[in-house]
This record gives sequence, C-alpha cells and structure tokens, in this order.
Amino acid sequence: MCQVAFDIPGEVLYDTHMSRDDAVRFARSMAALGYYTKNNVSIGYCAQIAGMSEEEFMSFLSSNHIDIFRFDNDDELLRDVRNA
Repeated sequence: MCQVAFDIPGEVLYDTHMSRDDAVRFARSMAALGYYTKNNVSIGYCAQIAGMSEEEFMSFLSSNHIDIFRFDNDDELLRDVRNA
C-alpha cells in the first residue's frame, strides 16, 4: 500500500471549520472520487481509499451526482437490460 502526504495551510482548515480528521476524510474521499471518475478504478478500491464501505462509497458518488452505471453506447445499455 502507498501513502501520500501533503500540507494543507492552517488557514484553509480555519476557513472551512475543519479539524485535521475532517481534512483527512475529505482528502481521502476526493482522491477516491478522482480515481473513480478519471481513472476508472473500481468502486471496491475507491471505497478502500475513501475509508468507506462499498455501499457508503456508492452513496457518496450519488450525493456528488456521479452515476455508477457507465455505458459506452446505447447498444451496451440495451445488452445489459436484456441480460438482467
């Protein structure tokens, strides 16, 4: 497992009323969101990054208006519907 560390100015925490733990949770969830949306990393791995269960991460995606169902075209969607 890889660890990543970076500095957040104290003023940002003050302005956002975040504790250090809040900032860590925020950074982890945003990193996971980026990996999911930009790099097609699985929900399972992204949930681990975010420190959430898969169900919690899917709910987090939904609250950020990210659809977990991705289809390259209408034919792919129709195939999935027929196979359901």
